[in-house]
Amino acid sequence: MAAGQRLVAYEWVSTARQGASGLGLEAQRKVIEDFAASRGAEVLARFTEVESGRKADRPELQKALHLAKVTGATLVIAKLDQLSRNAAFLLALRDSGARFVAVDIPEANDLTVGIMALVAQA
Repeated sequence: MAAGQRLVAYEWVSTARQGASGLGLEAQRKVIEDFAASRGAEVLARFTEVESGRKADRPELQKALHLAKVTGATLVIAKLDQLSRNAAFLLALRDSGARFVAVDIPEANDLTVGIMALVAQA
């Protein structure tokens, strides 16, 4: 990722209790901010969602993906396996047309993401 890169952050927790406490969201926000700072990247927008990992319909994720596509930014998430345990969901994200990076494995390519999606489901 080159200096000056633009990012769209997506943070997610699976329960209202986690969302209300900020426990998971604060940690994700810090990881993403540190990642952006270490690469000289700018976070254009941040989308936050409290939604069950079993649900594939995530309106805030769709908004984040759309913004990333129209601005040429990269969607950034804290951890790939935290996003979903559903391989089809993660593979659809990979194939969405928007670039994305997971801070826990920033060097991942399409093959790596596919393997990690299957591991996350297992």
